[in-house]
Amino acid sequence: MFKNIKEDIASVFDRDPAARTTFEVLTCYPGLHARVIHRLANWLWRANFKWLARFVSFLSRAVTGIEIHPGAVIGRRFFIDHGMGVVIGETAEIGDDVTIYHGVTLGGTSWRHGKRHPTLCDGVVVGAGAKILGPITIGAGAKVGSNAVVVKDVPAGTTAAGIPARILDEEKKKISGFDAYGVGNDHNDPVFKAIHGLLGHSVTVDQRIDFILQQLEKMGVSVEEERATADKFDPNHLNKIVD
Repeated sequence: MFKNIKEDIASVFDRDPAARTTFEVLTCYPGLHARVIHRLANWLWRANFKWLARFVSFLSRAVTGIEIHPGAVIGRRFFIDHGMGVVIGETAEIGDDVTIYHGVTLGGTSWRHGKRHPTLCDGVVVGAGAKILGPITIGAGAKVGSNAVVVKDVPAGTTAAGIPARILDEEKKKISGFDAYGVGNDHNDPVFKAIHGLLGHSVTVDQRIDFILQQLEKMGVSVEEERATADKFDPNHLNKIVD
């Protein structure tokens, strides 16, 4: 028991640069408190003290803001950063060295008995606000971006992002990458996409107009007035605002 708690404390120092002292971690980190209390609740659950296990879990939720069902199976060095709003369902399974941020839900999609919640393999990182739903598997070392909604298996070592979540290829990883907190560049808002589409079209039109003006200048035609009018609209400036 104490060995596991010591490992949990060490994992906080490894993954949170804001942690300064062991006393601070023991007294001020709700993720650590929730993990320690879950060990007791899980032992009671397996010992068939179901109501007592649920009550201990309820008290933990009231104190920490983190809801972990006592039936959930959690490995070693599990770290919940910030923690508020985390929900972990009854049949969820979490491997070793897993990290999740606030607002994460490991939920079910069925009212049937049996395996209903996700399995997170070793070394998985789940960004803030992500929802992982159903009896799916997130492979070892995989990352789930912030606010993603995952309803299908995620292969080991990959990064999933978006609503619904999809696997990012290497090129998209360079652009948006893994974002543990905010919304990345891989937006799904149709209005956002429409605006960017219009801006992209306007840039193409401007390039064609500029080419025409260049050809007219070569022919000796004065185009200063036309250039002054075109320069009043700068699509690159709007791109920066939208981004």
